[in-house]
Amino acid sequence: MTKILLGLFSGIAFGFVIQRVGATSADKMARAHLMMESDIPKFMLTAVIISAVGLYGLQTAGVGRTLILPTSLVATGLAAVIFGIGWGLCGYCPGTAWAAVGEGRIDAVFAFLGGLAGAAVFAHFHEYLVPVLYDPTNFGRITLVDGIPVRPVAVFLLVAVFTGAVWAVDRLWGRRDAFR
Repeated sequence: MTKILLGLFSGIAFGFVIQRVGATSADKMARAHLMMESDIPKFMLTAVIISAVGLYGLQTAGVGRTLILPTSLVATGLAAVIFGIGWGLCGYCPGTAWAAVGEGRIDAVFAFLGGLAGAAVFAHFHEYLVPVLYDPTNFGRITLVDGIPVRPVAVFLLVAVFTGAVWAVDRLWGRRDAFR
């Protein structure tokens, strides 16, 4: 029961945060993609930083566990293209679509239903897609730690790179915010 309540609390907290940053607004999301607003990209990069540090802390304490899935360039590349097209067409990623539906945005309902339909089609054809898309370019379970075997150094490097990205987004896109 504790895990369920923790998951519920985490989901509500995350939904609140993405609503406050404006990620449930297709218009604000489009402005971020057009590099006219920096709030959403900075939020997403900061979320990666916090997640990396938090996961490292949980693993160090012995309570965190990760499931590393195999990396396949073709499958991941195709998924990225489909994801990007869907996000570009509707203005929502899957997570923000859920939150926008909860907020009452009617356009998000169609994005949400499209995401469910896409997931159903993928689930139906998954066993046929594995040998075609996954297997030819399957590199196995690779992580940043494979290249930098000292985990604290890998986490520090990840945090440094993403912090630099937050700074760069703020410098490059933040200037445009002033001209709104």
